[in-house]
Amino acid sequence: MSEPAGTSVSPTARQLWTRTRGLLLAAAIVAIAGIAIAAVRSTDEYGLLDPRSTSANGSKAIAQLLRDRGVDTKIVTTAADAAKAADPGTTLLVSDPDALSRHQTAELRGALGRGGRTVLVSPGPSPTKALVRGARAAAPANTQPTPPDCDFPTAERAGDAEIGGLRYAVSDDQADLCYLHQGLPSLLRIPDEPDDDPGRARAQGDTVLLGTPEPLYNQRLDQHGNASLMLQLLGSRPHLVWYLPSSADTSAQQGGQRSFLDLAPAGWTWATLQLSIAAVLAALWRARRLGPLVPEQLPVSVRASETTEGRARLYRQANARDRAADALRSATRGRLASLAGVSPAEADSPQTLLPALSATARPGTRPEGTATTGTDFSAGARLHALLFGSAPTTDSELIQLADELDHLERRLSDTAAVTRLSTEKERTQ
Repeated sequence: MSEPAGTSVSPTARQLWTRTRGLLLAAAIVAIAGIAIAAVRSTDEYGLLDPRSTSANGSKAIAQLLRDRGVDTKIVTTAADAAKAADPGTTLLVSDPDALSRHQTAELRGALGRGGRTVLVSPGPSPTKALVRGARAAAPANTQPTPPDCDFPTAERAGDAEIGGLRYAVSDDQADLCYLHQGLPSLLRIPDEPDDDPGRARAQGDTVLLGTPEPLYNQRLDQHGNASLMLQLLGSRPHLVWYLPSSADTSAQQGGQRSFLDLAPAGWTWATLQLSIAAVLAALWRARRLGPLVPEQLPVSVRASETTEGRARLYRQANARDRAADALRSATRGRLASLAGVSPAEADSPQTLLPALSATARPGTRPEGTATTGTDFSAGARLHALLFGSAPTTDSELIQLADELDHLERRLSDTAAVTRLSTEKERTQ
């Protein structure tokens, strides 16, 4: 018995293009947008909070104002240079404390308490704990115009400023807590500890924690009291050391690499917990409800002819002539098996079905008045080709096969009916 010819179900090139053109278009838009953003940013060779940068998020404006007021600005990129430059006449600005390694943080800690001022821009929990005694970083707040609400002269003179971002808590009673958000300051000033030796004169230094870098940006400096606040914070000493942590700093590689938790932004634990709770609730909402099966009436009744026509259209759309022919032959074999006295389990066995059908289709048992088509269905080879043959390769061959199967079924049905009548007549005589 020959096997049915297989029908390819692989998508064509046209179908692949139709399915993927949306994704390709989205990828092209993302790539073009990335190139455009990179081109725009490439016009400024300096980075965020760089006093040489004229971009919106640069800080050249405040550096120029300080220079006009006689404050000398020096840019350093290593923790060693920053610690070396710190003295009573110097303000040390650390632009990105979260980028410091453990070794850099330890080296920078030695620069604090020398009588100068240290300004930490938006330090997270880890650098705040490591650099500032008794202080910790809390959840961030919205950056918006905020009154100072403190006795710190610098903040009082500046008035309302766009301060927000990270908030801080401290156990030092001498600290100035300014620009409060929900009871916690976004600007925290902690004076240095007094010298234990009363006989040695020492300048009073301090450490300032600024919750957000926005007042230092070129685009935000002229808003509200931002310029006044930054000029007073950074211009209280004749020298300003602007520390820009760099990956080229060899000290960053000492003391081991930072862990993933060190690189994660502040508040990641609460965000992860909230996302986990949301995922569990979504899973419970969309989960399958377990319980007994409940039979339901179908909303509509579909006629058998419509179901047959729909399946036929699907076969035609997929060019699945082999499957269509197999469905036709299988249904015909099932019906003919009952006429020939063959069990349904043996309907797909040519060794059992074909001899029974040949005996049923004997030429001598045709009913009177029935026309012949020139095809002898009693021949075993012909029956085998019709019921177990190869799949048609064209639509016309498939239609011809359906007509011949229908003709065979009607012929054998008529023959079986005549045989039953003859048998019943003989029994009554």
